[in-house]
Amino acid sequence: MTSAVPSICVLISGNGSNLQAMIDAIAAGKLEASIACVIANRADAYGLTRAKLADIPTHCLDHKAFDNRESYDQALMELIDQHQPDCIALAGFMRILTAEFVNHYAGRMFNIHPSLLPKYKGLHTHRQAIDNGDQEHGVSVHFVTPELDGGPVVIQSRVPVFADDTEEELAARVQEQERHIYPLVLQWFCKGRLVMSENAAIMDERRLPQSGYASE
Repeated sequence: MTSAVPSICVLISGNGSNLQAMIDAIAAGKLEASIACVIANRADAYGLTRAKLADIPTHCLDHKAFDNRESYDQALMELIDQHQPDCIALAGFMRILTAEFVNHYAGRMFNIHPSLLPKYKGLHTHRQAIDNGDQEHGVSVHFVTPELDGGPVVIQSRVPVFADDTEEELAARVQEQERHIYPLVLQWFCKGRLVMSENAAIMDERRLPQSGYASE
């Protein structure tokens, strides 16, 4: 870590509920870190308001102002590096990142994805779980690698899928779990307990299984 109190850069596109969970966990002493900055690719992302209310530096880097993904990611990388964070947390950041960007932060960038990876990578995960008649669904926190939603899983949390569930009801059940497990993973990383090595998540010097910590 670069400082006594590890710092996190949080990337968002929308409401920022997981950002709020991090802010609350820091205030409660459950996440021993600081949030160096919050960056959104949309000016109307409510997460920017959450950050400002918590006196966290904010930036809006609108992807529509760039000609291509590569130029946007280069500008985003330069902006992040000005803050020198110890890790990057993608929290509803609705952008597919270039391999160059991902590799620049290899081993210190995390994402939270609303499915039990490797199931249902990409979008509309709740709808897929319902349509396929799944009895359980959930959320995964994983290290980010160039493969979309394909990095090693650190932890998963499972929720039941009921026969009459709507997407919104299932999403709310999953989001409740998200708010618990993402700050926990960041705390593990900030305390030096969690690393990525040889494309695997290593917790307390033990390689985690494919489904992460929760499977043990």
